[in-house]
Amino acid sequence: MTTERNIYLHDIALDEAVARWRQALDRIGLLGPLGVEEIPLDQALGRVTAQPVWARISSPHYHAAAMDGYAVRAEETRGATETSPLELTLGRQAFPVDTGDPLPPGTNAVIMIEQTQLLSGPGEEGQAEERIEIMASVAPWQHVRPMGEDIVATELVIPSHHRLRPQDLGAIAGAGHTSVQVFRRPRVAIIPTGTELVAPGSPLKPGDIIEYNSLVLGAQAEEAGCLVDRLPMVADEYDAIKAAVEAALAEHDLVVVNAGSSAGSEDYTAAIVQELGELLVHGIAMRPGHPVILGTARGKALVGIPGYPVSAAMTFDIIVRPVLALWQGMQPPRRPRIQATMTRKVLSPMGEDEFMRVTLGQVGERVVATPLSRGAGVIMSLVKADGIVTIPRFSEGFHPGEQVEVELLVPPEAIRHTIVAIGSHDLTLDLLADHLRRSHPELTLSSAHVGSLSGLLALQRGEAHLAGSHLLDEESGEYNVDFIRRLLTAKGVRVVLLGFVNRRQGLIVPPGNPKGITSLADLLREDVQFVNRQRGAGTRVLLDYQLKKQGLNPRQIQGYQRQEYTHLAVAAAVKSGVADCGLGILAAARALDLDFVPLFNERYDLVIPVEHYESELLAPLLETIRQPAFAQAVEALGGYETGQMGQVLWEG
Repeated sequence: MTTERNIYLHDIALDEAVARWRQALDRIGLLGPLGVEEIPLDQALGRVTAQPVWARISSPHYHAAAMDGYAVRAEETRGATETSPLELTLGRQAFPVDTGDPLPPGTNAVIMIEQTQLLSGPGEEGQAEERIEIMASVAPWQHVRPMGEDIVATELVIPSHHRLRPQDLGAIAGAGHTSVQVFRRPRVAIIPTGTELVAPGSPLKPGDIIEYNSLVLGAQAEEAGCLVDRLPMVADEYDAIKAAVEAALAEHDLVVVNAGSSAGSEDYTAAIVQELGELLVHGIAMRPGHPVILGTARGKALVGIPGYPVSAAMTFDIIVRPVLALWQGMQPPRRPRIQATMTRKVLSPMGEDEFMRVTLGQVGERVVATPLSRGAGVIMSLVKADGIVTIPRFSEGFHPGEQVEVELLVPPEAIRHTIVAIGSHDLTLDLLADHLRRSHPELTLSSAHVGSLSGLLALQRGEAHLAGSHLLDEESGEYNVDFIRRLLTAKGVRVVLLGFVNRRQGLIVPPGNPKGITSLADLLREDVQFVNRQRGAGTRVLLDYQLKKQGLNPRQIQGYQRQEYTHLAVAAAVKSGVADCGLGILAAARALDLDFVPLFNERYDLVIPVEHYESELLAPLLETIRQPAFAQAVEALGGYETGQMGQVLWEG
């Protein structure tokens, strides 16, 4: 048994790592389709054809009536007009047919029943017979589906290497087949490892991590067309992990070991791959996903995926998913790409390819891209992401206003139906997004929490449809208007200031308020650890205004420099014990079962450029804001008043 600490073999470039792994897969015959199987058509949707499908029969395989009416010889209808109608004898010159019936021998056309009139009486020889009267002639093969109109026997119906759609299945059946030869689906095993892992729904204690990576990775493999086994969790024990990998290799084409791929004392995956087969890559110059392991063993593919959820999902998508496509006879999928404008400066370490998640929205004529959290453990950055921006390995990043290429994770039309809100954070924006989606499922409200000041600057640059703001001017005591005049109207941007909520700001403290914090003056105590909001946030402006007003020195506050970007993040810091208190809103304290010391009332408004306020895109949002049901839902959160919600407070 080997339990030595693993050190990265090489921190190599992504392209080189992928090429090295694929060359090894090619050597063992795993860079193309895995095999062929024949399956019934009712099981073939989404599968990839391994052989071309040739028609066994024609469709239709007989001359068929295309209308309800009478089959006739077209030549016998010549000369028929409204003023000089012709009569045809039933059973001898005209034969009743329904749509789909075979044409009787000797006939070559169908007269629609609506264009005939049924007659009865003595015929030419004086005997009673039924006849039809026609007032127009028909051309040969009129209203007839000739044999082979759709498919001719022996013609190509479906080529090989084609992913089968519903209409394809019908064509194959119509050509005389009941089954089809397709490439075998890859068998994939997901092995989650880690002593700290617990199943979803388990009681949690500090140090426990809910194991959901296998759900994500397994779903990605299933989405790629694979048969997936999510195997039981394995503790960080070398022999146990090795045994699980060996058993999985016997039954699967790809074994994915999740976690244990880094260089820690309990990261055994690299050593196990090396013992069982060939270790090709350990460490790639990319983020997220740096500690990736690529190898082969027992003639199968073996991958070690990092434990952080974003790293796991992204590396599987970038490195593994293309190989799964090749195994099924398909080219690796390529998502649509568009050009977008970056809204913020982004720095990236030199020497690594970075795959940055962004939200997208079309503001005016531009598509704007707003970066999401870049942490490898923030799975919500994948949930909220509309696209991926690749920062090349030797690039320092991007500047605001720079054009970037975005790989889309959503349909292009979704971008045109996204309302971009950049500015101050408030829980009611998430509630608004939900209410909007309920009544208008095609619309999305995308919020980026960068602070009130940065939100107004985003409006100035034309990068958002609206901004949440609660900026208090120290001299006038007025909310938002002075900042709007200075940053927007002075720059030629006409806006509407829309009332949204009045809310309670105060100190979020642990349950029971163990340190007896009751005022801002208590923040200066040596035994009190504070957590602050970022510069430019309306809450930070309010705090600094009140500290100055009360003659309190912020330099004496322990933790004044520690910054969080949302009210919930402040509450989480208090909940976790890293801070004794933080300034925030009542709803955030309630969300995490914390206590609250009310201090101030403030206005939180929406700032909307006139061009967007009057646009068709924002009309449903404004309608939602003004609905009584939404106001009731906001007030139920606690700490909010909605008397001015939806009212235009100022225009400029």
